[in-house]
Amino acid sequence: MFGFWKTWKALEARGIMGINRRNADYVLKYNKRSLYPIVDDKIITKERAIAAGIHVPEMYGVISTEKEIDKLDEIIGGRSDFVIKPAQGAGGDGILVVADRFEGRYRTVSGKIISHEEIEHQISSILTGLYSLGGHRDRALIEYRVVPDQIFKSISYEGVPDIRIIVLMGYPVMAMLRLPTRQSGGKANLHQGAIGVGVDLATGLTLRGTWLNNIITKHPDTTNAVDGVQLPNWDGFMKLAAGCYELCGLGYIGVDMVLDQEKGPLILELNARPGLNIQIANDCGLTLRTHAVEARLEDLKAAGVTETPEERVKFVQEMFGHIPPVEG
Repeated sequence: MFGFWKTWKALEARGIMGINRRNADYVLKYNKRSLYPIVDDKIITKERAIAAGIHVPEMYGVISTEKEIDKLDEIIGGRSDFVIKPAQGAGGDGILVVADRFEGRYRTVSGKIISHEEIEHQISSILTGLYSLGGHRDRALIEYRVVPDQIFKSISYEGVPDIRIIVLMGYPVMAMLRLPTRQSGGKANLHQGAIGVGVDLATGLTLRGTWLNNIITKHPDTTNAVDGVQLPNWDGFMKLAAGCYELCGLGYIGVDMVLDQEKGPLILELNARPGLNIQIANDCGLTLRTHAVEARLEDLKAAGVTETPEERVKFVQEMFGHIPPVEG
């Protein structure tokens, strides 16, 4: 018992945030329950982002009832690739990614050939709430299929890598690149076997990786190094994440973004209860950083000043960056 207490005190001294602290001091404190639908429903998030001029994958259509499944052909049109996902899904479950057409059928991103009827069945399952939070009836969203930037080709297995940035009151405090693996089935989901790689807030340079809670330096499928990779347009990602506070009004969120090879940084979704594995990937505790932001907010409040998203990004890059940002 003493050994456990000693270990916990050591973790606490390093600022490691546990789930109880996350829930009590951040999720409950900064996230109003009335605002949860904004982030728990991908369609609402997307509509608000579009209205705010924030870049997201294009929405082709929404299916809300069984009868509306008949509109699928019209929504897809002549497109050969698209994504179907549950509006209130979690953990990547229920998402169908179609990469091409093949003789009247469809080819998924993993190479499986499926029929139109199978797609309709998947949509029907989504509507019944099979993949939704709490099992409630849901809506199916049909949208643009993101094509990952070529920078990820050597360090990702199928699927789409994404970037998770945790944001407190508009201040990005920690970032992680999530890389799909064979084990994760091409999904950027850590619990299913994806890799989490820490990212330096100042430069967008990848740090070290964590896979199934083990520290790694190479991708298990491609065998290429996951550290030392420069993510393009990093300031664009940081400003997008910082601006999501104004978008949804929630004070403590995880912002999930992707880098499309043609469209650049896009917001995928927001999460009101972001996980804590990001601390392992960054070899750093969240609490030290969140306390620094809270102290900053107190100082600004006393001075009667508020900062723009750009100013918030500059502050965290100077405060938390491992490497000083390049001037100019």
